[in-house]
Amino acid sequence: MFKLSLVAGSVFCLFEYLFASISRADVMNVSFMRHDSSLSAQANPRINGVVERAHELIGTPYRWGGQTVKDGFDCSGLLVYLFRTEAGIKLPRTTTTMLASNAKTVARNQLKVGDAVFFKHNGAAQLKHVGIYIGNDRFIHSPRTGKTIRIDSLSNTYWNKSYLTAKRFH
Repeated sequence: MFKLSLVAGSVFCLFEYLFASISRADVMNVSFMRHDSSLSAQANPRINGVVERAHELIGTPYRWGGQTVKDGFDCSGLLVYLFRTEAGIKLPRTTTTMLASNAKTVARNQLKVGDAVFFKHNGAAQLKHVGIYIGNDRFIHSPRTGKTIRIDSLSNTYWNKSYLTAKRFH
């Protein structure tokens, strides 16, 4: 019993040494394993196109009311553009109307690539933001004025606190 305990302790110490740059909370957090990790065989090819195009748009400027590559995108305009051009799916134009739609609501532990993820500001009452889930607990979105389209993690303290729900439009 002592040998088993010593071996297990040594393995954990080695594990901590190898991954010293990762916080203990991140090491112990295995919730990402419940999510799709990439564009997988189960995903609809049209939705794969949506996510691939979203990756191509990283770095495009935010613009309030924007919904074109030339002008830039606000958060909902990005999703409207992606789903319309890559999958032929028409989404409601605003974050509020997307959330109010009849699209299937998805539990966080059931997210699939291509789901729309919705946020409130720091957990406040009012809906503020939407992005597209890309797997591995990450999403692509157009954050705010002065920023560009980027990838963020749902595990990030801000986004985790602000997370509201998800919808599946595909």
